[in-house]
Order: sequence, then C-alpha cells, then structure tokens
Amino acid sequence: MKNEQMIQYQVRLADPAGHRYAIRLTIPRPDPAGQSLRLPAWIPGSYLIRDFARQIETLQASSGGAPVAARKTDSHTWRCAPCTGPLTVDYQVYAWDLSVRGAHFDESHAFFNGCSLFLAAVGQEAQPCLLDLCPPAHARGWQVYTSLPSAAGHPDAAPLRGFGLYQARDYDELIDHPVEIGTPQCISFEAHGAVHDLVFTGRVPNLDLERIAADAQKICAAQIELFEPASRRAPFLDGAERYVFLVTVTGDGYGGLEHRASTALITRRADLPAQGCAAPEGYVTFLGLLSHEYFHTWNVKRIKPAAFAPYDLSRPGHTELLWVFEGFTSYYDDLMLLRAGVIDEPAYLKLVGRTLDQVLRAGGRLKQSVAESSFDAWTRYYKQDENSPNALVSYYTKGSLVALGLDLEIRRQSGGARSLDDVMRLLWRRYGRDFYQGRPRGVAEDAMPALIQAATGADVTDFIARHALGREDVPLKAALARVGIELSAQPEHTRPTLDVRTQADPAGLRLATVHEHGPAHRAGLSAGDLLIAADGLRITDAAGLDRLLDARRPGERLSLHVFRRDELRQHTVRLGKPAALRHQLQRVGGGAHGTPA
Repeated sequence: MKNEQMIQYQVRLADPAGHRYAIRLTIPRPDPAGQSLRLPAWIPGSYLIRDFARQIETLQASSGGAPVAARKTDSHTWRCAPCTGPLTVDYQVYAWDLSVRGAHFDESHAFFNGCSLFLAAVGQEAQPCLLDLCPPAHARGWQVYTSLPSAAGHPDAAPLRGFGLYQARDYDELIDHPVEIGTPQCISFEAHGAVHDLVFTGRVPNLDLERIAADAQKICAAQIELFEPASRRAPFLDGAERYVFLVTVTGDGYGGLEHRASTALITRRADLPAQGCAAPEGYVTFLGLLSHEYFHTWNVKRIKPAAFAPYDLSRPGHTELLWVFEGFTSYYDDLMLLRAGVIDEPAYLKLVGRTLDQVLRAGGRLKQSVAESSFDAWTRYYKQDENSPNALVSYYTKGSLVALGLDLEIRRQSGGARSLDDVMRLLWRRYGRDFYQGRPRGVAEDAMPALIQAATGADVTDFIARHALGREDVPLKAALARVGIELSAQPEHTRPTLDVRTQADPAGLRLATVHEHGPAHRAGLSAGDLLIAADGLRITDAAGLDRLLDARRPGERLSLHVFRRDELRQHTVRLGKPAALRHQLQRVGGGAHGTPA
C-alpha cells in the first residue's frame, strides 16, 4: 500500500512543562457517513478500565483546510461529520502518568503507550499505519527507543534510535510497541542471535549495565530454548528486529507490562546493582520481574485465551484463564532464573517459600478460586481495598502454586518423562507460533485439561477442578517430598498476635487490614482504626507494638484504645498464638521423578 494511503500519526513533544503531547491523525479515506474515532478504554495486560480518553484536552478535525464538526458520542469515542478527501484530526494529550500503562512527559524524557495517545479510526483498524516521531525543540541529544519497526523504504524512515517514520501493519500492532524518548542508559546483548536492548530511564549512579546484561542474556536464552529447543528462534522476530526492555527507575516503584516485542518495567533504584559492589538483595526481585514480562512474549502476547483473540478494548474482556496466563508465567519467572544459572537452588526454594507465605496467610483463598479471581479481575483484583486479603485470592501467586502442583503431578504420572514444559511447547505450536501470521486463535475456557493430556498423557481433570476451578489448597507437601524437597512451616516470631496488618501514620499506628476470625476481628477492631494506646501505654509505631507484645503471652487480654474516625473507642483483645506462616523448602534427597529445575 502506498504511504499516502496509510493511516498516519504524528507525535510532537509540544509542552514538556505542561506534560502535553500534540498528535495529528490523518485518515486518507474517512467513512463517507462520518468517521468515528475511539481511544482504548484499557490496555492489554492490565485488567481495569483506565479511561485514557479523559486525558485528551482538545480535539479539532478538518478536511482540505475546512473545519469538520466533531462531537463526543461516549466516554471514549468521537464522531466526525461526513467529508470528502483526507480527514485530519489534531488533539492534545496530557501525559503525567508515571506508570507502565500510560504516558509521561517532562523536560527529562518522554514515554508513552499507544493506548494513551493514538485514536483508532473505527472500522479501519486493519489498515497499515505510519508513525512520525518529531524531534523535540526543547532538548538535544534525545534518542528513540522502541521495538516498532522503522518505515523501511521511505525517504524519511527513522534510523536506529532516531526520529522519523515508523510503521505498523495495523492498529493493534501500533499500540503494542511503547516508546521511550530521551537520554537513558542503554546496553544491548544477543540471545540466540536476537538483539535485545536494556534501556534505563532515571537517575542510577554507577549502574552495572554489564552485569544486568549478562544475567538478562542467560534468562532470555533459557526461555527461547524452552519454547523452541530445535530452532532457538525468538518469537518477536515475526514482526520486529529487536526486543526492548524499557525500565523506569524510581525510589519505590515496581511493576511491568508486556508487549509483543518489548516490555515496560518500573523498578526501585535500590534493587539495581552498582559497579564494583555486591548485588543488593532486591536484584533478584528485578530479575524475576524481567523474566516474568519476557515470558509473556510467548504466554499471553501470542498464546492467548480465546476472549483476547482479538481484544475488544472498548469494554472488559472476561476470562477465567488468567491463572494460566499470569499464574503459569509467575511460576516460570523464578524457575527460569534457576535454569539460567543466575540463582542457585536454595535461593529458588526460598522464593517458592515466600509465595506460599503470601497465599496461605490470606483467608480469601478459601472464598474465591483462581478461575473466579481471573474472571473478576476487572472489578475485584484490580480494585483491592482493606478487606481484600479476607475476600480474594491472587491468580498470580496461587496460580503459580497451581502450576507447580501441575508440573509435579505430570512428572508423577509420567514417571518423570513429561512436565509442564511439554504443555507450554504444545500451546506454543498450536496457538502461539502463528498468531501474528494470519492465523490468530485462542485457548478455549475449558480446554486446559485436554491440552495437558494431549501434551503429556497425564489426566489432571480432578486436580484442576479442585485447585483452579475449586478453592482447595494445592497439596504441595507430599508432591515435593516425592522429588526430594521437604516443606515445613513455622511462625515468623514467638510473640502473640493481633492478626492485623498495620501501616505507619503520623498520629499513631493505622490498622490496614484486620484478618478475618483473628483476635482483632473477634474484639471488634476494623481496618482504618488508629491505634493510639495499649494497656494505657502510647503506641506510635509497629516496633512499639511489637515490644509490648513481646512481654505478653497468647491467651492474655490486652486493652486497646483506637480512634475510629474522630471517635475514641476501647477494645479488649484476647491475644492469639502466632500461626505457622513462614514456609521453608530444602533439598533432602534426589526424588523419584526429578524436579522442575
């Protein structure tokens, strides 16, 4: 298709102080009945209506230099009056969302996801697109970092890391390649011949790029080998020339969002290694995040639930399978660190123990299955409140335990000949490898038992019914013992407990969560209560409460004074015995059927 017939987007970095992008959309052949324009209501991988359209501050349409009326028809959609010839739409987007989901722009850098900036020409989403990234007038030396391909063959095609024209086969591809613009720290490496860029935005003195690249290379190579043991071909080579890790570094951030040939990450500055220094404890957390989002290149970006093939970004897309797409990914993220050799087995078993801690301390797992959690992500998991630990289960954390249990069960039934790896490879061959090659289809809601049996011969129908569709805890103790790993649990401390989660408050100690059926719940305390005194002694922080509890024994009564809103209340609590919620796993033997490592 000729360039002048493609839908064209131009992005200008118009106002760094006001955090505004100026966008020009040109539609060569608008709908003669009137062209509708729509911005996504949510972004794939983050299951909450985000209302990105609320950040569009101004919008004007024209054709042949004459104004064209445009009016808003719903929260995310505008309709332009009928016109002949190309339709041009100019609009401004406010960008002050420093997250992996949205758009951010100031004098130091620019970052955006296409879902935040690019209006779709409704009915023409399948048309090829051109993206013109204009250099900023306010800064010199800025470069462009994205996995979106350059517009090859066009005289204004962008050079590597340069401004100019980029291209996408359709709207879905256009919005699936986030862009970072600025002067970040960057290093590249190859994994099985595929180029990967690590891009770090934010102040990180003495960042050890070489170490991060060496570890990331091992992780990426191990994942490519898992899915493509013969060809060792990276999945993103179906439409991109490189994979890009776009990392925003902050004081306390954490998160990631997957894309087809890149990922946007946020990490804590303290979790990154400095040259000449030992890696901080949180570095494994960062590597696990990197591993998780890279694994999504296969599992959810190409292997998808049928509900996401294709996405409908105008309304929620419900599926009960996020325990597979997020849970399995959460299982493999740390496992791939072990297989890649960047952590050893004791460190890996410690990570599994922490996941068990998180899952088993939350009573919500007994009320909600991971399948239900998946379906209700839009209204419950992504809208958590003070009661969520009592009401919800995470399809990430319990989903990863379901994956571990399935892996061990497959190994048991097959005598060690098959594993969950075989399931992932079957999913890849059947659903993922050709997804962007004109044959997109997704996994049906009830397909997993049959798919697992086809890949491994194992019948896991009952296991899935109990632990994924049902609410039973995964029976890992016996399953791990069969492979030579002992699972034990003990209390985190010896002091008696209120069974609450607290948070600091200038006026005292705030109760953030009151766990159901615990001592504080039975005494009538509630989340939000401000604890100010215990047995007549002032409480100012968690350490002070711990010191007081250290002098008590389970079963004793404790008088607490709290403010609920502006009302002073007194409650008497019978202290509880600390629960065995710290889990430890250790190797004690070789095991009968091998281990996931």
